[in-house]
Amino acid sequence: MSQRIAYYRVSTLDQNIECQRQALNSVFDVEFSDVGISGSVPALERPGFKELFAYIRRGDSLHVYAIDRLGRDAIDVQSTVRLLLAKGVELEVHGLGRLGTGVGELILAVLAQIADMERARIIERTRLGRERAQALIASTGRTQNGKFSLGRPSAADAATVKNWRLLNKASIAETAAHYDISASTVKRYCAAAV
Repeated sequence: MSQRIAYYRVSTLDQNIECQRQALNSVFDVEFSDVGISGSVPALERPGFKELFAYIRRGDSLHVYAIDRLGRDAIDVQSTVRLLLAKGVELEVHGLGRLGTGVGELILAVLAQIADMERARIIERTRLGRERAQALIASTGRTQNGKFSLGRPSAADAATVKNWRLLNKASIAETAAHYDISASTVKRYCAAAV
């Protein structure tokens, strides 16, 4: 008996798969996912997809939210889809419908290449933005958003945290509570501050 199977992937641990699940808006027999795994990792090297590939059988339909959930590299996406199609699996992409051999593979190849190009553009835009921010910091002391440095601002001054902890003979937990920062941040600050 054929099954309806869903696959979800998010790149970072602070993301979750619920948006993809809601967008697919369907009931599946089985669901597989990879959380915190970049699309640059080949599909068959991801634990969730590897398990899915071992599980899925001829006649099953695999549902994904977007083609880039299978991977961002056009070659990996195409080879993954070909492996699925060779297994007799129907691939259903949200908003695109069913992809099969022939015209479906052609459409997939074009979409995968577009996703690959967009990824390259994102990387380029990020690099240019970082260079612009670094140049502004060098010339004005601040980024275009008024920040004094790139990245997230420090939660507290490392030397101040370390000194307060030593003066008060406070535990890591007490120091974290006093400064409203995490215990791992206290440990990092106390190890780094001189």
